[in-house]
Amino acid sequence: MIFLNGSYEEISFKNKKEAEQLLKKSRERIDEIDNELFDLISQRTSLAKDIALSKEYIGMPIFDKSREDAIHEKIERLSEEKGLDVDIIDQIVNMLTILSKNEQKQILRRNVNGKY
Repeated sequence: MIFLNGSYEEISFKNKKEAEQLLKKSRERIDEIDNELFDLISQRTSLAKDIALSKEYIGMPIFDKSREDAIHEKIERLSEEKGLDVDIIDQIVNMLTILSKNEQKQILRRNVNGKY
């Protein structure tokens, strides 16, 4: 099976060259997607400054349980809709939230030291 145009389709190869071409094309697309993911992670992390400074002004802690609960509910729903392993996607999102919280902590430390 191969994923094409948003769905899985049966595929059979006529020869080794076809399989090699599909492998190459698929790996190239994975590389493109990886680059896009890094760009998105960078964009997501860059929002930490706005979030940290807003939370500080409002008097909110960095950890917001209700927000994280809502994110995990959304992740579970989306994972199930897309047929992805909920536990693995949850781990990925946990890593992204850790990255964001760490960045927020650094920003608030810099803010205390007068750099923002």
